[in-house]
Amino acid sequence: MAKEVKTNEYKESLLRISRVSKTVKGGRRISFSVLAAVGDGQGKVGIGLGKANGVPDAIKKAIASAKKNMIKVSLKGGTIPHDQIGKFNSTSVLLKPATQGTGVIAGSATRELLELVGVTDVLTKIRGARNKDNIARATLNGLSKLRSLEEVARLRGKTIDEIIR
Repeated sequence: MAKEVKTNEYKESLLRISRVSKTVKGGRRISFSVLAAVGDGQGKVGIGLGKANGVPDAIKKAIASAKKNMIKVSLKGGTIPHDQIGKFNSTSVLLKPATQGTGVIAGSATRELLELVGVTDVLTKIRGARNKDNIARATLNGLSKLRSLEEVARLRGKTIDEIIR
């Protein structure tokens, strides 16, 4: 169901569109819930949730929310700098760097997010609940915890050589 749309500088992907209903005094009120992801392919990605009475309005809200909640991700070439486990509720996503040419070995919302952020080679494993919302948030959590060697050196006030040794 993932549909990719290209706008100005961001690529957008719809991870989930679902019809939801609320029971009120006069019957049921139907509305739509959309989970969308936005990325620039160069290290920035975000997810957002939008709800509205019509699908187009819900999509607009989800994309606007995703743009507001974007994070910067540290990349190392076409892969990630180190192993990382992202967690959200009962879902955990293991992200492992891979050699060039491996491709994105991932499923569900994890693949969409990794492609939007600009990762071309990575291995992943999803554990726990497998609904798209939790997977997307767990993946985003794992990506947000990634640090490059330069960042770690700067944070510790050391040189890269001191950290490698």
